[in-house]
Amino acid sequence: MKIHLVDGTYELFRAHFGAPPKKSQSGQEVGATLGMLRSMLLLLSDPEVTHVAVAFDHVIESFRNKMYKGYKSSEGVDPIILNQFPVAEAAIKALGLVTWPMVKFEADDAIATAVAKFKKVKSVEQIVICSVDKDLTQMVDGDRVICWDRRREITLNEKGVIEKFGVSPESIPDFLALVGDSADGYPGIQGWGEKSTSTVLAKYKHIESIPKDPNKIPLGLGRATTLLGNLQNNYKDALLFRELSTLRTDVPLKETLADLKWQGAYPRLKKVCKELRSESVIDRVTRWR
Repeated sequence: MKIHLVDGTYELFRAHFGAPPKKSQSGQEVGATLGMLRSMLLLLSDPEVTHVAVAFDHVIESFRNKMYKGYKSSEGVDPIILNQFPVAEAAIKALGLVTWPMVKFEADDAIATAVAKFKKVKSVEQIVICSVDKDLTQMVDGDRVICWDRRREITLNEKGVIEKFGVSPESIPDFLALVGDSADGYPGIQGWGEKSTSTVLAKYKHIESIPKDPNKIPLGLGRATTLLGNLQNNYKDALLFRELSTLRTDVPLKETLADLKWQGAYPRLKKVCKELRSESVIDRVTRWR
């Protein structure tokens, strides 16, 4: 069997920018929620999709905001999308899918924990992470754990991660720490671009293993000297940024593999869709509890 772990936050944002606006019976904008519902129904229409869970950033903030004040937050996020998180979570639950609304942790941490938990199960042939988030590529493992960009129909196995970033999945947190991640709000280390970073980490894998001798760095001597100087001057920041980008695998998820099997939508989904003023969605549901 395959397990599909969906980045619900990404799906909701994608629907927000791609689906037409729609008002609920109470007058709230719910276009993104409806777009996500349709997206999940399309996913479930594939006979290979049997075990599914959806993780949400119930609040955009997490424990990482206490570690670094510049880390991503809800500040500046359109209230129209923020206000739909509880609505979307309720709709996805009514569809019968396991949902993980994260508060202390992030959606990525829930997905990472599920990967670590379920990839040990022999009956699990493959885990498919449905997200475009660079952080999640650190969880890719051979062909057994892959990332899938559903919009562009692109999959990344371990070979694909190496081709895209120039480093293996285990080095992704180090890569992001040095290059920076604007989506998560940390700048990286000055001068460390993607090409130079991948060249160095392809050889040394982790920040601590990078030698201080510029002659040992596979770049031009002048370039290597500058980069090493910047790294040494900002070494604590580099380690902090890596900690920010390293996903946690200790989120308390109570669900078993059996719980992830989609058994069909709950009858209350009809009421949810009526409130969303889109009862036509009901016609797309192929299985009911």
